[in-house]
Parts: sequence; C-alpha cells; structure tokens
Amino acid sequence: MFGSMGITELVLILFIVLIIFGAGKLPQLGEGLGKAIKGFKKSVHEADAIELEAQQAQAQQQPGAQPAPDAAVAAQAVPPAGTPAPPPVAAAEPPKV
Repeated sequence: MFGSMGITELVLILFIVLIIFGAGKLPQLGEGLGKAIKGFKKSVHEADAIELEAQQAQAQQQPGAQPAPDAAVAAQAVPPAGTPAPPPVAAAEPPKV
C-alpha cells in the first residue's frame, strides 16, 4: 500500500492534516487512532477465543467424544443463572483409631 508512496507524498499528507486539524489536535488524533487499533486487535483475539470455545462445544456434542478438561472445570465452576447455590460441603473428618 505504502510501497508506491514516497517521502514527498507522506510529508504532503502530513502537512494537509496539520492544516486541517491544527497542531493541538494531532496528539489527540494519534491517541484515538492507537486506541482504535488496540481495540481492533483485542476483538480479533477474542473472536479467536470464541471460535475455540465453539469448536470445543461441538466436539463435546459428538458421540463418543471426551470433553476437554479445562472446559469441564469451567462448566462446573459457574452454575446456570437462576439456580440456587448448592449447600456447602462439610469437610470429612479423619477416621478415629
């Protein structure tokens, strides 16, 4: 994309942006652009994680497939919404000799 653009073209574009927005707005524009790029990268990584979870769920639905250990732990850790919390389990006492 920038391979065909030379230094002269980039300086001209920067000069036009400087005239339009002014020197005071350039740091704010750079910050906004940086946050937008960071947010985009974060959403791409989250989309990959969502796809991985969907693949694991699909593998669990197949007959004979064994669930992944981390998925089983995550399923046990969070009860479905609207269900009452289970009663606390009492610690087992060691047998008396």
